[in-house]
Amino acid sequence: MNEDLLPTFQKLFEVVHELREKCPWDQVQTKESLRHLTIEEVYEMGDAILQDDWQELKKELGDILLHVLFYARIGEEQGHFSTTEMIQSLTDKLIRRHPHIYGDLKADTAEEVTRNWEQIKMLEKKDDKKKSVLSGVPQGMPALIKAQRMQEKVASVGFDWEAPEQVWLKVQEELEELKAEAVKHAATGQNHERLEKEFGDLLFSLVNYARFMKVNPEDALEHTNRKFKNRFEYLEARVSEAGGDLKAMSLAEMDVLWEESKQHYR
Repeated sequence: MNEDLLPTFQKLFEVVHELREKCPWDQVQTKESLRHLTIEEVYEMGDAILQDDWQELKKELGDILLHVLFYARIGEEQGHFSTTEMIQSLTDKLIRRHPHIYGDLKADTAEEVTRNWEQIKMLEKKDDKKKSVLSGVPQGMPALIKAQRMQEKVASVGFDWEAPEQVWLKVQEELEELKAEAVKHAATGQNHERLEKEFGDLLFSLVNYARFMKVNPEDALEHTNRKFKNRFEYLEARVSEAGGDLKAMSLAEMDVLWEESKQHYR
């Protein structure tokens, strides 16, 4: 163990407490006022990961740790739990949910570990009225990630397709249903809600297929977002260099530069 870790953590702990006691801004914060800031910090950490920026990741992890300690301090002030209890609870949970390390259970693959983790979580909730396999999926989670997590959780108890080929057939089925609904909508201008539902069904089946292909759909879409952004900004820069006006260009003219951008951003 790093000998500097404990005194370093203790110093941070003391600073957080001192700021809470003496800083006017820190004094008035609540768990509600911090919530949106914490979400922002997590997204910034995600950006650092996608950019493979280790120095930025170090900074963002520190910011998240600050938020964790701040929430713990608020919990202490209100008599709900102490920082020590929070840490001990996490330690106990990690030991309990890794019986292949701290017990006699055998698990040789990541898939087996994940399945055991979800089953242990269900046992822990056996006295909870909300003991659904899906009860632990946050309602406020972004829809794409939520779809993936729900599919992973039900798969851990055996509710899953047997082969990726079956999932791909489902994707094709949902695509055909969407196309049929789109034709109806184009002809009548009605049933937009039905069109939206069919589109959702297609997205959900694509997320399922990504899971079978061991592709994270959120990461895949974000990489595509960034690629699109880079290509379009390249297009804008080329037009600006030539003294042109993007709004005055035809789509065919823009497409020439778009194809050129693909050579730089794949």
